[in-house]
Amino acid sequence: MLDVDKIRADFPILKREVNGKPLVYLDNGASAQKPQAVIDAVTRAYSEEYANVHRGLHTLSNIATEKFEAVRGTVARFLGVSDESQIVLNSGTTEGINMVAYGWAMPRMEPGDEILLSVMEHHANIVPWHFLRERQGVKLTWVDTDAAGWLDPQKVIDAIGPRTKLIAITQLSNVLGTKVDVKAICDAARARGVAVLVDGSQGAVHMPVDLDEMGCDFYAITGHKLYGPSASGAIFVRGERFEEMRPFMGGGDMIRDVSKDAVSYADPPMKFEAGTPGIVQAIGLGVALDYMMEVGVADIAAHEDRLRDYARARLDGLNWLHQQGTVADKAAIFSFTMDGAAHPHDISTILDKKGVAVRAGHHCAGPLMDHLGVSATCRASFAMYNTTAEVDTLVEALELCHEFFA
Repeated sequence: MLDVDKIRADFPILKREVNGKPLVYLDNGASAQKPQAVIDAVTRAYSEEYANVHRGLHTLSNIATEKFEAVRGTVARFLGVSDESQIVLNSGTTEGINMVAYGWAMPRMEPGDEILLSVMEHHANIVPWHFLRERQGVKLTWVDTDAAGWLDPQKVIDAIGPRTKLIAITQLSNVLGTKVDVKAICDAARARGVAVLVDGSQGAVHMPVDLDEMGCDFYAITGHKLYGPSASGAIFVRGERFEEMRPFMGGGDMIRDVSKDAVSYADPPMKFEAGTPGIVQAIGLGVALDYMMEVGVADIAAHEDRLRDYARARLDGLNWLHQQGTVADKAAIFSFTMDGAAHPHDISTILDKKGVAVRAGHHCAGPLMDHLGVSATCRASFAMYNTTAEVDTLVEALELCHEFFA
């Protein structure tokens, strides 16, 4: 079982106060806090070991290159990928999905071809496909959730048509906490020759992932949600999909040879890593993933499930609070609105006065907000370092907020 007190001691920011109150950080769905091991690794990389990677023959460049390239293997182990050459390091999920949109989908899709999306998608997994709709006449086909926020995988499978070329779907909703049976979707899609891109931005944080078993074609993660630095991330690309892709960006490192008349490209994954990468950010990501694996991803998930159950029981007792996303097997992510004149932004501001940090707004999920019939929600999202006592503090702050607006 996870020792939450020991975990909390590893995160220095949790010792601070906000507005004279102990910080209760429940905005993990946006960005998680960083353990001391990551902070130390980033500081050391800049203060003792910094140089550009690849091609350098001096000591610092060799150290930086070795540490940077080791992250590829760390990401592969974390995601259950047997071949680390299928991991492209980048700045996060947004870059990864755009790489697939420009490098794989754009040259392969014609007017009338379809991309399937769920209504729960984050804008990072919507806007790049709108580019293809606007520029190439690609059709976007949407699959809705039920009233509780559950996405029936069979509805996604049934929506596959003769022109469907790609399914782009989240593994876990950043708003509702809904877990999606992506393996069932991947199995059916593969049988029909349809590629699947999975947005793992939230899924990889809250549950163990085994991509060799899942069978998707693309899987994107972002480091800042995984207790790593901002502007770090990676995308898994199945080997045969690499062969179908053209480079997303051009520049140094992704080439084999350049002349006045021609250019030849490096082999994947380097072919898709143009320019000087986020060296220190990637090193920090590797340390963050090592930290999660040392704690135990399954133990983290079990702890968060206990938090989910406790928080659900406490929040269910507030009959003036309206929760969005009530499926039983969900992550510890709670979106809600309140009776009366309390706007989510007002709720968030009042909670902050009590030291409780939550997110308010549309959470980069416009189609889902329309589907839910709301313009915005508050969202409390939990992480490995949160406690049941912090759930109680959240509920107490919500009760004070309700009294204020009653």
